[in-house]
Amino acid sequence: MAAFVFNIGKGRVIELYSNVENNNPANCAIVLVVLETAGLEADAVLKDADSVAALVAGTTSEQTVMGRKTLTDADLAALPAPDDSNDRYDVSLPTTTWVAPDGNPVSKLAVCYDPDTTAGTDADLIPLVLMDFVHDPNGVSNIQLTGGVFFRASDG
Repeated sequence: MAAFVFNIGKGRVIELYSNVENNNPANCAIVLVVLETAGLEADAVLKDADSVAALVAGTTSEQTVMGRKTLTDADLAALPAPDDSNDRYDVSLPTTTWVAPDGNPVSKLAVCYDPDTTAGTDADLIPLVLMDFVHDPNGVSNIQLTGGVFFRASDG
């Protein structure tokens, strides 16, 4: 799975994940945003987006029929200790399922941080990581994001 860290997320992914895991501030969350295949801009353009509003401001569109998935502290695994043996820090997402999704084909999934799910807008959502997520929803078959490491901080 190809992935990159948005420029605004560099050095912040573990900190913001930890905020959600500790529910501090209250109502913060990780939000999964699915992007449509049609009109998808190049990764070099997308990685400069500083908010979800900026991410979809050009020709890139969110696939709203599938909808977003909001992950709170209750959904996330405890933040692990750093892996000192391998000189890295891995952060995982839970397995997430879109039940009978429909709509246009998708190609990317943005993992974002929402500092306040009760009052924020797309201008407040910080994109952290963008991953390949190629699917053609058919309204019948579930689409599942298999849980596991979505971010690894290391020297290399």
